[in-house]
Amino acid sequence: MHMNLFSKTSRLAGWLAVNVQADGISLAHVRRVPAALPVVEFVSFYPADKLSAAMTMERLAKESQAGRHHCIALLTAGEYQLLSVDAPNVPRGELKTAIRWRLKDMLDFHIDDATIDVLDVPVDKDAPIRTHSMYVVAAHNQTIRQRQGLFESAKIPLGVIDIPEMAQRNIAALLETDGRGLALLTFDESGGLLTMTFAGELYLARRIDITLRQLVQADDEQKNILYERIVLELQRSIDHFDRQYRFITLARLVLSAAGKAEFELQKYLAVQLYISVEVLVLEAVLDMSKAPQLRKPEDRHRFLLTVGAALRLEELAL
Repeated sequence: MHMNLFSKTSRLAGWLAVNVQADGISLAHVRRVPAALPVVEFVSFYPADKLSAAMTMERLAKESQAGRHHCIALLTAGEYQLLSVDAPNVPRGELKTAIRWRLKDMLDFHIDDATIDVLDVPVDKDAPIRTHSMYVVAAHNQTIRQRQGLFESAKIPLGVIDIPEMAQRNIAALLETDGRGLALLTFDESGGLLTMTFAGELYLARRIDITLRQLVQADDEQKNILYERIVLELQRSIDHFDRQYRFITLARLVLSAAGKAEFELQKYLAVQLYISVEVLVLEAVLDMSKAPQLRKPEDRHRFLLTVGAALRLEELAL
């Protein structure tokens, strides 16, 4: 969902991602640096205004100088659907029309009310040509209009609307080992998100209906039940990935939750899975010297996907 809404005024390098969540709005500004780690220029969180999200947006627009940035809005779980479909055998220019026709029975709202975008899943270059998958992002037009309206009323220039799966893909791309696939599993207040990537491309995405709060607050008995559900979902997803993409070897699973819960889950998964399981070390792939909030595991989950969105590599459309 791309919109070239940029004016010609001078803008700061990098993207500013704005993530409107239930409990407030998180911001992250990231700048890519040649031959060095991407620099997180700042992250900040604005608790939800009791009056309205618009009031919070106006406040952050003033304090963060959002008008001087190239801005991304991040949709949250429940505001869009991500669907896997077989790529239609049509010319590129007719792709969206063909996809719309295919989606009409898959959405929980009418196709005429949908804004859609298409993410290609690359195929094995050495394999004989066969059908391949695509991910389709579909959001209700009203959701898109509301998000655009929130930015317009706060006079924040909105360039791109993105989704958490792609934000997580951007972080995974920094963590990947050359020639190997990577599984990244993150938990926040909206639940768990598993992505599998290779060469910076998203191949598989799954939601896990377990929130970070559940993991942190569970007693031992509840924890075992939650952990078993997570392992089952991971095993199914890894098996599916291995069958579907035989040309990719998954090197490891990287996990991000919070504090003690993160290390307990990592130990459990390391015993249950045949691939190596590590805790996310964000400072290994990002320069976070200007963003001390990211050093605290208990705060990091709040900003992780917002930082991921701001890592977007696409050239700025000026």
